[in-house]
Amino acid sequence: MVVQATENTQTPETHFGFATVAESEKASKVRGVFDSVASKYDVMNDLMSMGLHRVWKRYTFMVANAKPGMRVLDIAGGTGDLAMGFAKDVGVATGQGQVVHTDINEAMLRTGRDRLLNAGVILPTTVCDAEKLPFANAYFDIVSVAFGLRNMTHKDAALREMLRVLKPGGKLLVLEFSKVAPPLQKMYDWYSFKVLPKLGSLVAGDAASYQYLAESIRMHPDQETLRELMKTAGFAHVDVHNLSAGVVALHVGIKQQ
Repeated sequence: MVVQATENTQTPETHFGFATVAESEKASKVRGVFDSVASKYDVMNDLMSMGLHRVWKRYTFMVANAKPGMRVLDIAGGTGDLAMGFAKDVGVATGQGQVVHTDINEAMLRTGRDRLLNAGVILPTTVCDAEKLPFANAYFDIVSVAFGLRNMTHKDAALREMLRVLKPGGKLLVLEFSKVAPPLQKMYDWYSFKVLPKLGSLVAGDAASYQYLAESIRMHPDQETLRELMKTAGFAHVDVHNLSAGVVALHVGIKQQ
């Protein structure tokens, strides 16, 4: 008797918050979330974090230590907080450095571009997928991604792309929600799943998107797992800075010289 092999046609799956979806669907679902929240994103950031996101970003600038003349790529740059800060640090206004502001979501990027223009900051702005960056090898001194890595379908592929476009000795900064200290876990869960969606409903008219955002944080790798992902992607050294008792962590990866 001859047994014929059958081709495995199962569709690859991934998580979208706590739900399971086809990998091919995740990017469009994430896009839908950020299309919905783009206009209220900055207001909600202040409310959700009680203004702490500004402190976390200032700390990121300090650790980045960007100098005049450097080239910076801001991935998932959204409404432009990091891009604006880096533009000042590298001397964009005086023609010394370069900051490229990118996001996969056009609505978020358009909101950020308008905000930057209103502040008198003119930057290259590009819609692109972090898993397939349209930039040359070893071009940037610094790559940053704030609160965007957890929404990427293939984090490993995105991290390899970030490594590729960095110069030897260059620095990747990943600012992202992480695993909170155990004594705060119950209170944090209550806030995330009871308060946050209500805030989203009242301010942005969208509870579901903020429910997803809370779920996506829980599905994101914890501090040590992300450190290992970055090392596996090829970063020679990775430091982890816990902020606000682990509510957020800044991972800093260095590309080998």
